[in-house]
This record gives sequence, structure tokens and C-alpha cells, in this order.
Amino acid sequence: MDRNQEAINLMKEQKYEEAAEIFNKVIDENPKDPLGYINFGNLLLHVNDLERAQRFFEKAIELDEHAATAYYGLGNVYYEESVYPKAQENFQKAIDIGLVEADVYFMLGMTFYHEEHFKLALPYLLRATELDPDDEEVLFQYGLTLAQSDHIKDAKTVFENVLKLEEQHSDAHYNLGVIAIYDENLSDALDHFDKALEIQPEHTLAANGKSQIEELLNNTDM
Repeated sequence: MDRNQEAINLMKEQKYEEAAEIFNKVIDENPKDPLGYINFGNLLLHVNDLERAQRFFEKAIELDEHAATAYYGLGNVYYEESVYPKAQENFQKAIDIGLVEADVYFMLGMTFYHEEHFKLALPYLLRATELDPDDEEVLFQYGLTLAQSDHIKDAKTVFENVLKLEEQHSDAHYNLGVIAIYDENLSDALDHFDKALEIQPEHTLAANGKSQIEELLNNTDM
């Protein structure tokens, strides 16, 4: 088995020290190969050693300015540090070089989402859903961004599709409840809030929504 792959498998098993030893050997044996630095950077990012991860990704880029996954890794470092403009710069660079994966489009979209530039986020999140249509979390974040951009009808369809992938997605039920209130359909809203609470009893927002609807319905009955 390739040593890089062996170390990646160890990472998946959460054997980080053993993986680090192998990545060190790979780098020692091939100091001009950017892949070893990228993989070690990913390990450091995974254990939240952001400062060292940044240095490894930058070293990979120094060795190969077209190493798309190094720019992606560096973008993730800046994302974790909430330095969204720098994250955007590196994610976009990875895309420009030719990285065509859902993750990079998703992360780029999320940088704009966190800046509350929801309409700028939409095309990237849409592209992420196209590249990985079965990832319910990518789809859910796209739905949230649609809702934040006042595309309520489209957001409703997306949240319904999330539930087709994962029927126990409490936040999708909650957001469908909010949309039902927007559509003045209180019974549907109550149903979605109840389902959210059934899945996640500590869902505070769903509990508040349910309480407000029940109060409205009681006042209507009076």
C-alpha cells in the first residue's frame, strides 16, 4: 500500500500520531513532492493545529503553484480562523486551477453565507448540490441560503428534498415550520415543529415556534 494512503487510513481511524510519523517519513524521503506536505497539512487541520497546517500548505504551494488541494487546505485554515476574504481567495484559486469537487464550492459558498452575502453564496452552494446531490447537509445549507435570499418557495422545495434524503433532519422540519407560518398554514407549521421536537427534544427554536402557534390557536378559539 502507498505510504500516503496508509497514513490517510490511520487518520480515518483517529490514529493521528501514527499517521504523522508516516507523513514525516514521506516528506523526508521526497522533500520536493508537495503531496506529503498537503497530507500532513490536512492532518494538522484535522487536529486544529491551524498555524502549522498553514505552513505546510504554503510549503506545498511553494513547491507547486498549481497544487489545487493545497489552496483548498489553506482556504480551510482561513475559514476556521473566520478570515473569510482570504478563505475565498484560496478556494477560488483551487477552483480556477481545476479542482471540481462539491466541498470546495460548498466551503466557498459558506464563506459568503457567514458574511451574510447570501446572494453571492447561492451559485456556489447550488454548484455543490449539483456535484453531490446526495449530501443532505450541503442541500440544507443551500435551502437556508435560499430562504435568507427571500426565495421562500424554492427553499421549501429544497428542505423537502432534504427530508427525502434524511427524514430525521430536525432543522429541515423546523425551517419548513417557519415557511408554513409565512404561508399562514399554522397546522402544517405545528406538525413540523412537533416532528423537529420528536427528533431533537432540546430544539429550542422549534419549542418556541410551537408555543407561539399554540398561543395563537388558543386565542383564535376564544
